[in-house]
Amino acid sequence: MFVKFGKAAAIAAVGVVALAGAAEARDQIRIVGSSTVFPFATVVAENFGKATSFKTPVIESTGSGGGLKLFCQGVGTEHPDITNASRRIKKSEVELCAKNGVTDITEVKIGFDGIVLGNSVKSYTLKATRAQIFLALAKEVPADGKLVANPYTKWSQIDKSLPDTEIEVLGPPPTSGTRDAFVELVMEEGAGEIPFLKDLKKSDKKMFKQVFGSMREDGKFIEAGENDNLIVQKLEANPAAFGIFGFSFLDQNPDKIHGSVIEGVEPTFEAIADGSYSVSRSLYFYVKDAHVGVIPGMQEYLAEFTSEKAFGDTGYLTDKGLIPLPKADREKVASDAKTLAKLELN
Repeated sequence: MFVKFGKAAAIAAVGVVALAGAAEARDQIRIVGSSTVFPFATVVAENFGKATSFKTPVIESTGSGGGLKLFCQGVGTEHPDITNASRRIKKSEVELCAKNGVTDITEVKIGFDGIVLGNSVKSYTLKATRAQIFLALAKEVPADGKLVANPYTKWSQIDKSLPDTEIEVLGPPPTSGTRDAFVELVMEEGAGEIPFLKDLKKSDKKMFKQVFGSMREDGKFIEAGENDNLIVQKLEANPAAFGIFGFSFLDQNPDKIHGSVIEGVEPTFEAIADGSYSVSRSLYFYVKDAHVGVIPGMQEYLAEFTSEKAFGDTGYLTDKGLIPLPKADREKVASDAKTLAKLELN
């Protein structure tokens, strides 16, 4: 389904005129959004700044949800030009953008990433299923035919095959795309493998969603903010703890952390690329088309990011842990970025 925006053309025109009038106030691209996409965008921005006459873009790590909220506030130099996201934009966010006059948006899919449950290399490698991870982290779990407050304090209480160590997991906040993806790919899928909750999904989808979407609040799951590098540092200091973060942070810190084996598969570049590692997702950024041609260098930045030397099979972003899209998909993404193809939501 093609998303059509109903804002009056006059309103959009006023926004563009206002932006053009204030263009001298900002000659640098401003980018916000996902902490997972942040390191990839930073490398592109640095290369862009060195190779062109444009200033290096300013990038702020706000989380996917936080970035989209800022992006959708309006058109004008006081608002971001681009937002990074480790999940796809939601219909409600598209509607917020349209309400505020941001009616023309281009979606750029840059590649794939895996979500890792990792811990210090000084500690053991956890081997678990998504159902077991759900039971470790959910606020409520099934027991004796009903839902109860999560009673598990050790991994071994969930299953004797798991380590006899305390459950302690550092994870991203609700504003993070990594949190959204983890809930969808691990918590929801894991809950659906448990017979009681599988039946609940059929009888009461709303309650099922509440169960898999609610993380425990008793100190076993700790919201650690949007800074994935900070989580890595905390794992180094506390080998008993685990952290939830994107594969790129594992790839960049192999001397400090290793990833858990989930359903028999290690989180490796190859396993994410071929789909055998189940906890993987797509990465994006979104462009405010009204700012292109007004804020200097935007079209050139898009060209740099979607070039083969950047996001190709052997591009410099693979060195940072990005899993490339198939070649045909990359060609379409690059073409859409060049022509500022309008966002479509199916």
